[in-house]
Amino acid sequence: MISIWVGWDAREEIAYQVCKKSIERRTSQPVYIRPLRQNALRYVGLYARGSHLDDGVLVDDIDGKPYSTEFAFTRFLVPALQQYEGWAIFCDCDFLFRRDIAELWDLRDDRYAVMVVKHAHHPRDDVKMDGAKQEKYPRKNWSSLILWNCGHDLNKDYLSVDYVNKSSGQRLHGFHWVLDETHIGSLPHGWNFLEGRECAGCSPLEDRDIKAVHYTRGGPWFEGWQNVEYAADWEEERRNLAWIRP
Repeated sequence: MISIWVGWDAREEIAYQVCKKSIERRTSQPVYIRPLRQNALRYVGLYARGSHLDDGVLVDDIDGKPYSTEFAFTRFLVPALQQYEGWAIFCDCDFLFRRDIAELWDLRDDRYAVMVVKHAHHPRDDVKMDGAKQEKYPRKNWSSLILWNCGHDLNKDYLSVDYVNKSSGQRLHGFHWVLDETHIGSLPHGWNFLEGRECAGCSPLEDRDIKAVHYTRGGPWFEGWQNVEYAADWEEERRNLAWIRP
């Protein structure tokens, strides 16, 4: 069984559903897909970070910096949710999978605490999706797709619930607890293709090599973003949802 956690945000329920459906329609192995709902994690006592609104923008109380989604920090609770055992996949909800996720699962390597696509992402825009600020920081988008080795000693010893709730966003999204990049494995870029190709140093990918599209700037579920790359693919997947009328 492939354990998968997907980021969830109240504004992007349809994105979550389409992402989930795109995985389920292509998988050759059983999958267990769950949303990372911040309110549920608060209720069970796993998530305790505070935030406040500043001119309509969510700001984290720990480091005073803005963030754009409810799952900005909850993704780092995946090893704890897995009881620090086995492997799991995390992805943002704004992904569309075009290939069997079992192919990604087969890339697990016990040498690494985490495995990610190591983008060199330098966004040109200052805003994204529904007007959220486009933050710029080292290792940007590495944490948008994570193949988690939940039982790795570095995750068990350092990535505690307390660490997730008290560490700055830079330390979390920069994987600082991993201590040494030799414990961060590389995944093929096709598993986290950034719509808009804003990745310095990335080799151009042929369409057949794009295994998962990441609508990191904003996807077709946001007004004004209907003409992004692979919008037609996302809309086709949306129509596969049983509760969506043609």
